[in-house]
Amino acid sequence: MSIARITRRFGIIAASAAVLGLSACGNGDDAKSGGAPTEIDFAILSAESQASAGPLWQPLLDDMSKAIGVPVKPFFGSNYTVLVEAMKGNQTQVAWLSAKPAVEAIDRADAEVIARTVNKEGADSYRSTLVVKTGSGITLDQVLACGKRFDFGIGDAQSTSGTLAPMAFLFNARTPPIDPSVCFKTVRSANHQANAFAVATGVVDVATSNTVNTVFLTRENPQIAAQIQEIWQSPPIPESGIVLRSDLDPAIKEKIRSFFLTYGQGTGVEADRQRQVLAGLEYSQFRAADNSYLNPVREMVADQQLSEARKEGDAAGVAAAQAELQRLRSLREVQP
Repeated sequence: MSIARITRRFGIIAASAAVLGLSACGNGDDAKSGGAPTEIDFAILSAESQASAGPLWQPLLDDMSKAIGVPVKPFFGSNYTVLVEAMKGNQTQVAWLSAKPAVEAIDRADAEVIARTVNKEGADSYRSTLVVKTGSGITLDQVLACGKRFDFGIGDAQSTSGTLAPMAFLFNARTPPIDPSVCFKTVRSANHQANAFAVATGVVDVATSNTVNTVFLTRENPQIAAQIQEIWQSPPIPESGIVLRSDLDPAIKEKIRSFFLTYGQGTGVEADRQRQVLAGLEYSQFRAADNSYLNPVREMVADQQLSEARKEGDAAGVAAAQAELQRLRSLREVQP
């Protein structure tokens, strides 16, 4: 069984349970009736934990509530599929999502991108990584030699940096391609923080992570950060973005867009305070963006679909994936 199918199974089980719990809550009735919402539920992809992420996001959500004139409530989740399903069911209307779940939200939850995040150094991309325990002596060549030697930690099936990027840029890029479920002794799926802890404590030998998680661990848990080291980095990946449901009330939608694109900008005491809020999130600003900024991720998705189709001997699937790759690459080539 491919790693995509293994992790997808976990995601479907978790999503099914969560959506049952979500069905009795949320703000869906307001939007479905066509009126302005009386409350906005803001989904936050918590790669760490609600306890860690909550205090960092709450000041921004409070400011957002004041700016748009509607109460904004956080909805935390560490499972990507659950958050996409929540937006699909209109249990959340706005979300901060990493690139791959943002693509899923666009395709499956009637969402659109309004902004992308920019880190404190001014970059709007990040990198997937492979990490091992400091001093273990494990090299990338040893990892790629397979032989069921190592225990491996991969990300959620919907994780851009935890699964999609390492598959597209590392494992599928080998000749022949590497299937982690065959390559490693064991494979377990977890979020970035859990995988980092597992490497640091010896539960797994090597795991996927990303440069954002490295910054978070260095700040919040330097003891764990000191016990892991990177042995591989991917090419740049589009940073996370702000997405909202396309059918959200137009006036509220424009207020939300304006809030993010002006937050922490300008001069004065208030702008300085907002910049401090952004600094806590490791950001400097939100930059205007639309759905096309996610095209590099769609390329990775198409690459994965091509790999899966080839494994299954699906000629039609191979042709469809190759056509999608060609379309996306042609778009990239004409961009300035």
